[in-house]
This record gives sequence, structure tokens and C-alpha cells, in this order.
Amino acid sequence: MTTALLVAALLMGFFGSPHCLGMCGGLVTAFGLSMKDVSPAKRRALVATYHVGRLTSYAFLGLLAGLIGTTVLQPLMQGNSTPRILLGLVLVFVGVTMLGAPFLKNLERFGMRFWQYLSPIRQKVFPLNTYPRALSAGLLWGFLPCGLVYGALLIAVVAHNPLSGAALMFVFGLGTVPMLVATHETVGWLRDKIGRFRLRQLNGAIMVLSGLAVVFIPIAMSSMHGNHGGGHSMGMDHGDDTMMMSDSNGSVHHDMSQMDHSMHNMDNDSANMEHQH
Repeated sequence: MTTALLVAALLMGFFGSPHCLGMCGGLVTAFGLSMKDVSPAKRRALVATYHVGRLTSYAFLGLLAGLIGTTVLQPLMQGNSTPRILLGLVLVFVGVTMLGAPFLKNLERFGMRFWQYLSPIRQKVFPLNTYPRALSAGLLWGFLPCGLVYGALLIAVVAHNPLSGAALMFVFGLGTVPMLVATHETVGWLRDKIGRFRLRQLNGAIMVLSGLAVVFIPIAMSSMHGNHGGGHSMGMDHGDDTMMMSDSNGSVHHDMSQMDHSMHNMDNDSANMEHQH
């Protein structure tokens, strides 16, 4: 996995975080209300703890996604360009999703069923007044259905490496942290800037262009290289023809010289015979 993929995951998390806030805002509010009786210092530590739990769950999901890519997809794609093409197509898909296409809505609805199944366990972590409870809440939070998370997981699948998938999802989670830990005023400022400059859409467009580049630039380079190789081969053939013509001309000149030498010898023999006679 390249650094470019990690940067893409980080920006995907950051510029998509307004969506995360919409999905997770109620949960963050519930966490905050459950910590109202703790000191400000402990509150900050508890917030950091449940985010560590959330990022740990993301990394675990990325590990599973990378494992799927390694065990299921990679054996089918060895020795060909399919991994590169698949990565490019996934980047295009995720980029189009960030542009607003509702491709992952059905997957979110499916994930909501699992989230509801976890409801009895979620109730046991409240109030978040201890570090084990905060950590447990964060671990559960990582399984909240989110189309943006699912898009990042698709990239982790085509990373074809479990550790790379885990690192990619962890970095993606880091990108969402600023929006989710910011104060109310800062949240408003971030959402305004991201929305005003359409930074999420810009990042989606960059991902689409990157995916297209991953797919098509190597194909174009290979085609150009093939044409260059063909021209070089034609040049070699032309050189070979020149050498063959040169050899042929040399043979003709040699044969003509031999014929002249033979005729000269015949003239000398005739002259000797007339002299003797």
C-alpha cells in the first residue's frame, strides 16, 4: 500500500466527517450527557478513550477486509493487471459516493439491523464514567452502520494486505476525529467551511480522477511502449535489409572481378599460342 492511499483515506475521513456527525451526532450527545457528573479533565480522558475504542474497531474491520482481499481475491489475480484495475474502480466508486450517489444506502440499512441487535449490550456501557465503559462504548461505536465507513472498507479489501487494511481504516478514523471532538462553535465553523467550498465533493472528484488514472495511465503507457517497440523493430528490419543488400552487392562485385580475371588469363593464353605458332 502506498502513502497516497493512506492520504486518500485520511482526507476521506476528514472531508466526510460532516456526514459522520449526522450519523453519530446523537450517539456523541448521549455519551456527553452520561459524563456530566465527571470532572472536565476526566471527561477529556474518557472522550479520548472511546475514540481509541472506535479506531480500534475500524482497524479490526480493516484487518478483516484486508484478509478477505488476500485470501479470496489475490489468488485469482496473480500475474495480471486485475489488482490495479480493481483498485482504480473502487476509488472511482467511493469518489462517486462522496459526490452524493446513494450507492451504499442499502448497505447502511442492512448494517442497521446488526446495530439494533447490539442494543442490549450498548445499554450496559452507560453511564460512561469509567475507562473500561468508555472503551467498550467506543468499540461498539465502530460498528455503527455508515456508508462512508463501508467505502473505506472497500479500499481496504483491494489493499490485498491485512495490516495495510488495518492501517488504512485507522487513518480513515483519525480523519473523522476533529469533527467529532470539536466544540459546538468549532463544529459549526468546520461544517460551514467544508460545505461552502464543497471540499467533500472536491475530494470525491479527486478520488474519481485518481481511480481513472490508476486504471488507464498504465494502459496508455503500455500502448505507447508497444508502438515504440514496433518502430524500433522496423528500424532493425531496415538495417538488416541494408546489410543484405550490401552483402549482395559485394558478392556481385567479387564475381565480376573473377570473371574479368579469367578472361584476362584466356587472352594471355591465346597470345602465347600465336607467338609459338
